[in-house]
Amino acid sequence: MSTLTTEQMAELLLGIARSQLAMADAVESLKAGFKATHLRNNVESAARIKMNRPETLADFPSRVLLQMLGRNAPTQEAVTAALKALLENPGAAAAVSASAAESADSLDMTK
Repeated sequence: MSTLTTEQMAELLLGIARSQLAMADAVESLKAGFKATHLRNNVESAARIKMNRPETLADFPSRVLLQMLGRNAPTQEAVTAALKALLENPGAAAAVSASAAESADSLDMTK
């Protein structure tokens, strides 16, 4: 039996998130506003974003889907780095995710 690497796991999580996004897009095409009104709130609850708790492996797939719902989809490298940080040190994953999101969303062009 083979063992999955973190890169393979990140690729798998991105593939699952893409298929979930395709389903959400299909529903959105039938009912405009579905993603913003219904889906995002439920995925945020599943990701436990509003709770002041460290990120866990159980929350991670929902957080990847949330990033897919945003304007900038996560890269495999960013997901791999966050997954490695989460597996090595559960408290460090939040810092890696925050710095990756900050650099992607930052308007500061001096960095």
